[in-house]
Amino acid sequence: MDNSTSKIKLTEEEGAAKLQEKLKTISSKGEEEEVEEKARFAGLSYVNLVRFPIAPEALSLLTPEDALKYHAICFYAGERDAKIGFVKAEDQTVKEVKEMIESIYRLKLEVFLISQTSFDYGYKLYASLPKVSKFATGVEITEENLKKYQVAIKTFRDLDQKIKEVSISDIIILIMAASLQSRSSDIHIEAEEADIKIRFRVDGVLIDVASLPKSFWKQVVTRIKLLSGLKINIIDKPQDGRFTIHLSNESIDVRVSCLPTAFGESVVMRILRSSSTGLSFDNLGLRGTVYEKLKQEVERPNGMVITTGPTGSGKTTTLYAILNKINDPETKIITLEDPVEYQLKGINQSQVDPSRNYTFAAGLRSILRQDPDVVMVGEIRDLETAEIAIQAALTGHLVISTLHTNDAAGALPRFLSMGVKPYLLAPAINAIIGQRLVRRICEHCKEEMILSPEVLEKAKKTLSDIPFVSGVKVDLNTLKFYHGLGCDECQGLGYKGRIGIYEVFNMNAEIEKVIVGGEVSEYLIRDLAKKQGMLTMAQDGILKAIEGITTVEEVFRVTE
Repeated sequence: MDNSTSKIKLTEEEGAAKLQEKLKTISSKGEEEEVEEKARFAGLSYVNLVRFPIAPEALSLLTPEDALKYHAICFYAGERDAKIGFVKAEDQTVKEVKEMIESIYRLKLEVFLISQTSFDYGYKLYASLPKVSKFATGVEITEENLKKYQVAIKTFRDLDQKIKEVSISDIIILIMAASLQSRSSDIHIEAEEADIKIRFRVDGVLIDVASLPKSFWKQVVTRIKLLSGLKINIIDKPQDGRFTIHLSNESIDVRVSCLPTAFGESVVMRILRSSSTGLSFDNLGLRGTVYEKLKQEVERPNGMVITTGPTGSGKTTTLYAILNKINDPETKIITLEDPVEYQLKGINQSQVDPSRNYTFAAGLRSILRQDPDVVMVGEIRDLETAEIAIQAALTGHLVISTLHTNDAAGALPRFLSMGVKPYLLAPAINAIIGQRLVRRICEHCKEEMILSPEVLEKAKKTLSDIPFVSGVKVDLNTLKFYHGLGCDECQGLGYKGRIGIYEVFNMNAEIEKVIVGGEVSEYLIRDLAKKQGMLTMAQDGILKAIEGITTVEEVFRVTE
């Protein structure tokens, strides 16, 4: 008997089982000491997981399959960070797991070294985990369930009636089915003092579609949080999550935001359909000489094309349509977005992350080292990003981006107010686009209408200011306008779908002279742009109203 076992005083009552347990403890202690020494040598933290209280939500950050593949156990998860132990902390293994955890759950990961005994102990705990839906790879909302409810729901009135008859799980499916059928971009579920309001944003306008008893609130929010990978027990802090619905012809990404309010959390679900990226440049709604000029500018090998407008005016859609037009195997295109909303084939897309100091400016510097032909910057927000983008445009790259201004003429003063040097800005700009989205009249219930004298006079005044050089001619005495009566096809709204209204001006010698001279104002730029033939957004909208595409009221709603 060696020294270790000789120190163990056995009695006949302890028996062989007690001896085996003691020997196992001694052996294990040696293993832990060895691993702790390795961790210290490698500059890593060490932990012994045996009898460590590992929470189920921490363990479930890695699937059992991934835990076995990487020989790793996640043993702690907080609101912003997580801790994970590796049996072998090899660089590539750690990198893969860190990228997976940080990208899916947005948690900062701390790496520990653990023994094989710790791993075996932690892995056994997977057997006690409840079977839950996978958070990041899709949810149990099937195409069959959606179709079942879409057949039953023809109008929002049907939804309001049906939603009170189904289970909590089916309520979410029912809401999703109705939102997809009505082509809504956002679902708002809001707790109020007396009840729960459900609203859809359809073609840019919020519509009350249903209500639920206040007693349903906790179950509804819990169900949404489970689907989107959010923490159920956190109700006093904002949370963001997502889930995916896999259909036969496309995948629908749903981004979820929860925000604490006075009567409970407000939940907004943004619906991102991959089919939305298929809009072509030709179908944006550009017309005549404006279309030809802009087409020429986006096909140039260098310079900047900027689109402007408030949030929700379709700027990203326009950028994607431009990318779709110029995307070919000979052209290297890289985007920098916040966030990446849609995946585009053949294009390298990168997402900014300020928490890691990967900003638009830092990302743009890195992108330019990748030898791109075309660069899309999601938004120019500051001087540093603006200067890098302008330098890129002046050195052989085509740069397309967005700017938050009310119209195209306001973009140049905005750049200058950031601190951009006028003598660099003028030669860098190819074209500036101002845009809004207007609702299309439903083709199934469209009919001619007579405007009130005040609105008709306003429309005529708008059209009378069309520049002669634009080549657009309108007879103000024979104007006809249309509207939608409302039918089942458009859910009684009279509108179905949206189209852009635009104003576009190209840089010319006269505008460039004004910029370099330093006396730039929005009004002066607009006057100069009109002299070269620019139609305003209101004028483009009224022309579309005359063609029966939209209504005069809709044009004035978005332009004023």
